[in-house]
Amino acid sequence: MKSTKRDWLHFTAGFVTATIMALAVSDATGATHQDIVASTLILEAGGEYAEGAMESVHEVIYNRSIKRSRAMSEVCLRKYQFSCWNENTVEWNILKAQKHPRWHEAMKIVNTAQMTNYTRGADHYYADYIQPPYWSADMTLTNKVGRHLFYK
Repeated sequence: MKSTKRDWLHFTAGFVTATIMALAVSDATGATHQDIVASTLILEAGGEYAEGAMESVHEVIYNRSIKRSRAMSEVCLRKYQFSCWNENTVEWNILKAQKHPRWHEAMKIVNTAQMTNYTRGADHYYADYIQPPYWSADMTLTNKVGRHLFYK
C-alpha cells in the first residue's frame, strides 16, 4: 500500500500524542491519562471483538482531542461524551477496566505511536442497538466496526 503525506502526518501526530501522554503526570484522582483513555476503550468497546473495535474508539478520542485542543483524557471525562463515564467515578471505572482481560491490549493501543484509521476520521459514534442520536442526521457515516457506527 502506498504511503501518503497524510499518512505520515497522521503517524507523526499519533507519535507526538503518545509521547506527551507517556510523559504526563497523574491527575488529581491519582489516575494517569493513559489509565483514563485505556479505561474508556475497555468500557466502550472491550466486549467488542471485531477487528479494530477498541482502536476505533481510540481514533474518535484522538480526533476529538485534536479538533477541540484538549488532552485525550479530558475528552474522555467530559460530561456526556462517553456513556461509560456518565454515572460512575473515575476510580471505580478504572478499577473495573483494569480487571478486564483486555486491559493490557487497551494500554498497548494507548501507548503505541502508531495511529490506525478504521473510522476514516470520525469524531462521533454510537452503538447500533440504540436509537440514532440527534446529531447523526447531520453527519456523514464513515464506517461500521463491530456494533459501532462512526460519523464525522
